Formats: sequence, structure tokens, C-alpha cells
Amino acid sequence: MLDKIIKAYDIRGLVKNQITPDFAFSVGVAFAKFLEYEREPATIVVGEDMRPSSPLLADAFTDGVTTQGMDVIRIGLASTDMLYFASGKLNLPGIMFTASHNPAKYNGMKLCKSGARPIGQESGLLKIRELIQMGVPISNRPVGSVRKHDLLTEYVDYLLAQFPKNAFKKRKLKVVIDAGNGMAGFTAPAVMARLDVDLIPMYFELDGNFPNHEANPIEPTNLKDLQKRVKKEKADIGLAFDGDADRCFLIDEAGELVNPSALTALIAVRELKANPGATIIYNLISSKAVAEVIAENGGVGVRSRVGHSYIKNLMAQSGAIFGGEHSGHFYFNNFWRADSGMLAALYAIAELMAAKGELSELLAPYNRYVASGEINSKVKDVTKSIAKVRDKYHGQYQVDELDGLTVTADNWWFNLRGSNTEPLLRLNVEANTQKEMVKIRDTILALINIR
Repeated sequence: MLDKIIKAYDIRGLVKNQITPDFAFSVGVAFAKFLEYEREPATIVVGEDMRPSSPLLADAFTDGVTTQGMDVIRIGLASTDMLYFASGKLNLPGIMFTASHNPAKYNGMKLCKSGARPIGQESGLLKIRELIQMGVPISNRPVGSVRKHDLLTEYVDYLLAQFPKNAFKKRKLKVVIDAGNGMAGFTAPAVMARLDVDLIPMYFELDGNFPNHEANPIEPTNLKDLQKRVKKEKADIGLAFDGDADRCFLIDEAGELVNPSALTALIAVRELKANPGATIIYNLISSKAVAEVIAENGGVGVRSRVGHSYIKNLMAQSGAIFGGEHSGHFYFNNFWRADSGMLAALYAIAELMAAKGELSELLAPYNRYVASGEINSKVKDVTKSIAKVRDKYHGQYQVDELDGLTVTADNWWFNLRGSNTEPLLRLNVEANTQKEMVKIRDTILALINIR
């Protein structure tokens, strides 16, 4: 079972028979022991999302931790970036109970060390797994304490402190937010109340059964309601968050989805104005325009594999001030190198307020190429499918295997890689023209679907 639920950078599985209270207790015991080995502080911050199972799992985990003599701070309902804020501000390790964008039958855990430092397979999850398998004996230490700490106001204060005082007073905007019944329904009202915006909320009711649509904005069907509402209300911008609100996607005034790479480029330009010559991280499925924009604005671009633990570690190694992923994750050095969908949204709102035109005009300079979007395919053997594509292109074009297979030509590139969280093969293609993109896309899809 552990092979199925311990992913590259989190723990995630079915509530019914995988992510159970008994399992959460075992993780609590193992995590406490792991933190002891790592000489981390003996207090763990615990946050939880709105899924019906999250409080029970958090309770069981807390019991496991306290049996090892460690203390727990329960921050209650939180977005994942709120948990990172708590870990950073308090300089304590933390855990967030969430399955992010997954359907209601799932739940999971995202873990970090003090200062919101990521824990992925290479940085701790494999060791924690080993401790779970071993069955760490109950400690003889006195049982640890548990206390509650409401951090919502401090979280909002901190986010807004990253901007000049007048940044959100330059012009009034109409903002539609689709929380997808996820944690943005908890955090967005507190944030938007402090801005000069006319807020139009959608699906702010916290409901882990997701009655309106799945809280997964990377799927186009889950954005349709927001796109219609933005056009109906003649809004300036629409924001879509995933279930734990660590990812954010934008909809422009015409109801069109904003390419996440364009938002990465926009934030990169803003950050480079404040920090000339700084390093910016972008993942390898980002638009080619991102690297171009970073260079044009005097920055140093560093390419990363997909995944938050990889990007956070690379940011720490390189001293990068910002990192963007095409999946809607945005990482900030001034947020302990952690990702925050809300902070990314605030950057977009601040830039739009300062601009005279519409959001589509603001982002136009960063939309330079034609992208396929991420296309998921179920295949019998991921490794063999990738090898088949590699054989076709090897020796003709630039090939690298930083993460899956990336092939680059003068007028196009594509990346083909296995999912870290699902049994899928993911394809991203970008080209100078629609015709070129379609040709490469269809060629690769035909190759990987040959039985």
C-alpha cells in the first residue's frame, strides 16, 4: 500500500482503506521520530482542509505525535500556503491534511520541515515510510501538549505586507473568485476585504464533497462556470483555486484562460525590477517565452524538473527570488520559498490595478507561442512508451531527460513524462504556429498509443 500512496512529494490515497485514522496515527509517530533524527524542533504545526475526513485524520496524527513526547499546534482550517506560512513564521515543522485537487474520496498529507522546507521522497518521505514499516515503539517520554492557534489574520497581514501600501488602491476592480468549495472560500474573503475590489464569490461554501465541480482548475471543464460569470459580470479578472488553494489560475476579461506561463513571466518581470539580475526558476514545461522574458529583463533563468520539492530545493541552492510552474504553482523567496496561490493572485491584481488596460493587454507580450496544454494518456507501460518516442527523435534534435523526455527543435519543443501522482503519461507541446504544434502533438500521441 505504501508504494501506492507515498508519492514523489506528498502522501495521498483513498480515505476508505488507505488514508485512515490508524494510518495517520502511524505517520504521526514516524514523523515525530524522523524530526528527532533531523534535530528539528519538538513541536509540529497541523493544518487541515474542508474534507470530512480531515479533522479525524488530524486528530489521529496528533495522538501519534504526542505519544512521542512532541507538542502540536493546531491551526485548524487552513489553505496549504497558510500551513507553510505557519511553518515559516513559527520556524516549526508542519503537516497539512489535504488531497489538494483530488476528488472527494481521497485525502492526504503534505509535510515540511521548519521554515516550510519541503519534504519529498529524497528529503524525508522514504525515511518516514521506513519508520512506518518498522513500527516505531511508543516513547516513554511524557505525552506532548496540544494547543490551538488561529493564524488567518496574521497570514493576511503578511501577504499584504509584501506590497507597497497603495498597491491595491490605484483603481477599483471587479474580481470573480471560484473557490470550488475548497479552502479559498476560507482565505479569499479575509484577503479581498482588505483590497479595493468588488468581489463576486463563487462556491465559497466549504464542502469536501465538491457539489459544484471538482476543485481542479487545470481541467478546462472546471473553469466553465467561472468563465461564464466573468463575462456576465463584465469583470476585470477571474481567479480559480484548487482544493487546498495553493494553486491559482487566471481568467481574463474576455473569459479566456490565462496561460500560467504568462503569469510566471509577469511576476518575474515585477520581481526583477525590484531585484535586478536575480535568479528565477521555471519548470521545463513552461513556455519558451518565460526564459526569454527573464533574459530580456536582465535575470538569470534556471530550468527545473516538475514538482514543488524540486523547485524549492533549487531555489534554496541558487538563491532564486521566484519560481513558477506551468501547473499553477508559484514560489516566492519572501514566502520561505513556498508556493502560494493567493500571493500569486495578489501580484496579478496589483499589476492590473497599476495598468491602464485590460488583463489580456497586460499579458499579451508574454503570449508568444502556441501550446497544446497538458494532454494525459493512459498507457500500458510508461517507460516503453517514452522509449518509443525517444527512438524516433534521438540524433535529429536536442534531447534531454531532466524530467521524462524533452525534445527541442528551432520552431517547437515537447516534453513527455510520467505523472508523479497518477498512472498517466503527460504530454506538453509548444510551437511557433498552430500547424506545427498540431503536427508534433498528433505524431507523438499516435506513437504512444500504438499497441
